[in-house]
Amino acid sequence: MTIVLVVLIALSAPGQGPDLVAPGVVASILLAGLIDALILRFIRRRVTGHPWELPSGAVLTAMLVCMVLSVREPWYVMTSTSVLAIVTKYLVRTRAGNLFNPAALALVASSYLYGTAQSWWGALPYLPPASLIVLMLTGVFIADRVNRLPLVLAFLGAYFMLFTAAAYLGDPRVVAQIFRAPDVHAALFFAFFFLTDPPTSPIAYRPQLICGAVVAIVAFWVFEWLGAVHFLLAGALVGNLFEAWNRGRPLTFRHFVPRRWTRAALAYR
Repeated sequence: MTIVLVVLIALSAPGQGPDLVAPGVVASILLAGLIDALILRFIRRRVTGHPWELPSGAVLTAMLVCMVLSVREPWYVMTSTSVLAIVTKYLVRTRAGNLFNPAALALVASSYLYGTAQSWWGALPYLPPASLIVLMLTGVFIADRVNRLPLVLAFLGAYFMLFTAAAYLGDPRVVAQIFRAPDVHAALFFAFFFLTDPPTSPIAYRPQLICGAVVAIVAFWVFEWLGAVHFLLAGALVGNLFEAWNRGRPLTFRHFVPRRWTRAALAYR
């Protein structure tokens, strides 16, 4: 994951301006990594006795935050948003682990705290259309490695189906941007690198399919009725809540089929 994000940053940074990209990305990685390393040292030393641990999660979170925020945002805004993501990771938790994707939660919060703009420049939207191939190949590789391809496919299928229906039933000009850069790049990047976060996404295939559809519906609703720039990330947070509920009450066949039908089927057998 780290290597993939570094590759995407290396491809995107020249077009955005290295002088604009570097300060925010470097400062975010260093400060978020330092804070996470100190917290991990405190926790791990008390539990396992190990003094230090590489804060790889903080590095990934910082890169994701920076790749979504506009490079025009001041470096300290990127850095404080990344730090907020690390802090909330330890504050907003359940017994099973993180409640929300830290990067998604911090990005939504920063849009209200700072009024930040999101360009999703790390998804390669400002490169030639062939860049979509690079984005999809790296994204499929990551989704397959963490076994979350059904989640990705369910989200993308429901997401584009809803906006296609909206184009036919309403004014197509309102949703046309969803099918163009940078929004189409943002949707793919979001599906591959945000939704597939292992601690906050379902493991079993059936919950993955349901969760993907739920995230798409919420994102569509936020876009249509609220017009918030963070409509994708808002969907992710609701999907995280779904997964937290699913951990406490695992989804089974009986949740979707009336009990009387199940009893009738068993009696027939």
